[in-house]
Amino acid sequence: MAATIIDGKEISALIRKDLEKEVAALTEAGIKPGLAVILVGNNSASRTYVTSKQKSCKAIGMESLLIEFPEDVEEHVLLEKIEELNEQKNIHGILVQLPLPAHISDEKVIETISPAKDVDGFHPINIGKMMTGQETFLPCTPFGVLKMLQYMQISIAGKHAVIVGRSNIVGKPAGQLLLNEHATVTYCHSKTPDLTAFTKEADILIAAVGRAKMIKSDDIKEGAVVIDVGMNRDENGKLCGDVDFEDVKEKVGYITPVPGGVGPMTITMLLYNTVKSAKNWQNNRNNN
Repeated sequence: MAATIIDGKEISALIRKDLEKEVAALTEAGIKPGLAVILVGNNSASRTYVTSKQKSCKAIGMESLLIEFPEDVEEHVLLEKIEELNEQKNIHGILVQLPLPAHISDEKVIETISPAKDVDGFHPINIGKMMTGQETFLPCTPFGVLKMLQYMQISIAGKHAVIVGRSNIVGKPAGQLLLNEHATVTYCHSKTPDLTAFTKEADILIAAVGRAKMIKSDDIKEGAVVIDVGMNRDENGKLCGDVDFEDVKEKVGYITPVPGGVGPMTITMLLYNTVKSAKNWQNNRNNN
């Protein structure tokens, strides 16, 4: 029996409809949610992502400010601009597009962004709040994965979730969010011996390792939920995930396609976090 497809485009569109209403209400109250995106250099992939983020902001009525710096910008100049944006009342979210040039510290940049405007959910304070289950901005891709599972009414509590990948952006926070929802979580990575022994035990498998079609049918339990975060090119140059979709689709219960699965959710959760930041600002204004 073929798997149920988890359609990220459809879920994303529904969330954005709600966000559009919230943006309209905030704008009427005199608070137009605003996102500042900083782009350093001219990496073509980064520019594509940034353009997509700007279009998405405008589509739901948000303000979008793009700030560009040359590849050789000095670190202190970038940090000063972030500090300036921290103080701007019309900016509710700040995002610095990664990767950055080698002479600029990712950690310094992320730590300079105000935790109250860290809509990427990367600041150590927000990561700490996520770890302890407190209300905070959650990293966009893992947050999108969680929203997809919830939308599909897939039970998480008591399930065994296996995460293949341990990046700070996807793997680690994805596991933590599922742990917060009472899953039992196992992390696997490049040093894990006999990876299949773990993936075959997964009720929920999240693949976030960046290797085209590495997860096959023999690696997966019958009826498992498979979330494919990978974005790769196959031997024909076609977009594909970390999971061999055609090979596993008859065996699993649910699966996300690539493209059209997790990808649309990432930008949607960025919008969600920026609107949330604007609402936080509104609440603070009303309470003072």
